[in-house]
Amino acid sequence: MEKFKRKVFYLGGFDPRGVRFYHQLYREQAARHAALTGDAIMVSGRQAGPAGAAVSALWRVESPAAGVETDYEYLRWEDLIGKVWIRNPLSLAWRAARAYAGHARHMDFRRMRRLRKGPVITILYPPILAVLIPLLLALVPALLLSLLLPFWVGALAGIVVSALLSGRILAKLVVPWLLRFMTYHGALAAEGPGEALDDRLDRFAARIAEQLDGDWDEVQIVTHSAGTILGMRLLRRLLALRGGSLPDHVVLLGLGQVVPVIGLRRDAAWYHDDLRALADRHFRYVDISSPPDGAAYYNVNPFRLVADRHAARVDMLSPRFHLFYRPENYHGGWSNKYEAHFDYLRVGDRLSPLDFISLTAGRRTVDDAVAAFRMIP
Repeated sequence: MEKFKRKVFYLGGFDPRGVRFYHQLYREQAARHAALTGDAIMVSGRQAGPAGAAVSALWRVESPAAGVETDYEYLRWEDLIGKVWIRNPLSLAWRAARAYAGHARHMDFRRMRRLRKGPVITILYPPILAVLIPLLLALVPALLLSLLLPFWVGALAGIVVSALLSGRILAKLVVPWLLRFMTYHGALAAEGPGEALDDRLDRFAARIAEQLDGDWDEVQIVTHSAGTILGMRLLRRLLALRGGSLPDHVVLLGLGQVVPVIGLRRDAAWYHDDLRALADRHFRYVDISSPPDGAAYYNVNPFRLVADRHAARVDMLSPRFHLFYRPENYHGGWSNKYEAHFDYLRVGDRLSPLDFISLTAGRRTVDDAVAAFRMIP
């Protein structure tokens, strides 16, 4: 069997855990895939990418039974995320309040709601819960104890109870992460990427550009979560380096797409320019976003945010996770919203043509995987 050679570039979301976490996640899911098929998938250790450890990490994936070799390159920006990751709760509260004031002024919430209601709720519930939960945890014990003790004693006890419990409850509801996410992207929309991030995207684009003419049967540029936002700017730079076009075996893959977080900000003119520039270009884009994922924009074409038409060949798909998980393992409820946003990178209880390992380590091209997925009733 002639080997199928694939190159994958992966650009992740707003997550400081970085390459160590994602390499381990890939190994775990490859083992899960192998357990379902009986065919081993070998994942190497990670090493610094050819462009340097600050730019990327590399590992190799081999599926002997399928005759597939995948060169997997993780594009790194977790160091930049770490520099803006707000750790102090008081600082987070203050900066999130300012960020949400900016979103209230500049975000087109009416249009966002017409596109998808779920992400609007996901954006708005963190500041509401961040106020209500500590307040209720303080107020209820204070009022109850004030029936037996002086009010100041009850009030002090309420503050202590709130301080002890509210952080854990808010973390379980993913409130701090969402506040950080919205704070960062509020600044990104208003101020642009800045020199450090733009330089990193330039280095990513240069690295991808030099690989496109390699001996690959397929090249995937995979973006996930907030990486789908930066992926558009990256793609514009890549097209500029390649004279405005990409080889036919190249595909941009968006998982859990969140482009409207910036695309619907009225003040993000720099990003609107990126999307308009891409709307005129021919390339292949496949968007896989789940309707129950409250952070993702299912069936929202990013290029239609700024243009009436586009030249790209686009597929918009739901991964239909409910078909591939047993009910007891399928993520549900507010406390699992964060985990559900990572199901795009996992393998379910039953194989899907669109699960992450099948896409990146299987023999089907993305186009063949999409066609096979569409045949599932």
